[in-house]
Amino acid sequence: MKKLLLPAALCLFFSAAADAAMRVDIYNPGQNIVNLALAAPITGPQNAAAGMGRDLQQLVEQNLGFLPFVRLTNPKTVLGGTVLAGYEPPNLDFRRFQLAGADVLVTCYWPNGDSGTKDVQLRAFETNAGSRFFAKEYLRVSSRDLPEVADRFCADLLEALTGSGAFFRSTLAFVKKTGILRADVWLVKPTGRDLRQITNMPGEALSPAWSPDGRFVVFSHIDQRSHALGVWDSSSKKVQRIRFPGNVVIGPAFMPDNKVAVALSNGKYPVIFLLNHVFQKERILEQGDSINVSPTFDRAGAKMAFTSSRLGGPQIFLKDLGTGVVTRVSKNGTYNTEANLSPDGTLVVYSRMTDYGHRIFVQDMVTGMERQITYGPGSDEQPSFCADSYFIAFASTRGGGRGIYLTTRHGGEPKQVPTGGGQASFPRWSAPVK
Repeated sequence: MKKLLLPAALCLFFSAAADAAMRVDIYNPGQNIVNLALAAPITGPQNAAAGMGRDLQQLVEQNLGFLPFVRLTNPKTVLGGTVLAGYEPPNLDFRRFQLAGADVLVTCYWPNGDSGTKDVQLRAFETNAGSRFFAKEYLRVSSRDLPEVADRFCADLLEALTGSGAFFRSTLAFVKKTGILRADVWLVKPTGRDLRQITNMPGEALSPAWSPDGRFVVFSHIDQRSHALGVWDSSSKKVQRIRFPGNVVIGPAFMPDNKVAVALSNGKYPVIFLLNHVFQKERILEQGDSINVSPTFDRAGAKMAFTSSRLGGPQIFLKDLGTGVVTRVSKNGTYNTEANLSPDGTLVVYSRMTDYGHRIFVQDMVTGMERQITYGPGSDEQPSFCADSYFIAFASTRGGGRGIYLTTRHGGEPKQVPTGGGQASFPRWSAPVK
């Protein structure tokens, strides 16, 4: 086992190579469903944990509830119950979980009790083969560490199952509106934890975006006098407001090298500029006799999706930054905006105005197929891909007020992100942090 140091005096030890490999394909249509059972946390044979063990179990259950391809097994369907004689073979009764339909069994063991500051071990097994494919040990865990332990365990379990744990390792930046011409940037985990406000300034913030290194959040900012580029620095917790000639700043986004692309005035129409590392104009990325705004990039920085009015109404286009070739992405509808390119460069998600409100669509750039992934009620706008190119966050009025919701590249029933009330919009994912 190798050691990884964490904040709050919490240490994680990684197990050796997994005994068996288990993968769930979530990317292709008709994604797999994994039935997962949580054995009761124990402090010894047949001794259920009733303190931190129970609390950690609840946090893990809440986290796993955000994964549409995971179906949690109802403990009441497990004949003989979920309190076991041990946490690994030969003291595991896989048969009772197989009969309950579980494909995966997770065990949780607190060897020295679960009160105070104690160690905890979690393991995941494939029930049919009875083989372990994942294990972690977390040392010196206190009650305040439990949310972090739950997030880290679920991230690593998700990575073991799908190849990416980005969902639980990412943070959403979003805008919360509190009055007329007053909106600030906030941060929150996609599960609703760690909610915090990072700007507090007169005016209205729009379109936040994370830097790849996680240090900066940039955003458009409008006050009663001007438009500007807002830059929040996580190291200093300070906000810089940068103005440009022409007084138009629309939809900033970072490239993989931490440079910012943004639409700025350059005469009659906005032009997409690349800014250098001190946020000065470096060169033009896209311009013409039309509106060109809202750039977004793949993780390699080879492609740029953007919105343009070059054909009349707004449509989505994709530019190969190596060859300069521009391809039309949205081929249906007369009003398509707010494109976001998946980090792997294969999908573009965007909002379309329909007779029933705005809806979210995904265009597959490999197959050429378009898919509608939201259906209301209300209007769905401002979609954004997670680093795993699977989860999508978007703003919607489906709940009455405007809030942040999660869905996937395949669609499915959206799940609301708790943001503490108020009108929330413009969700954008950070890069995952291990």
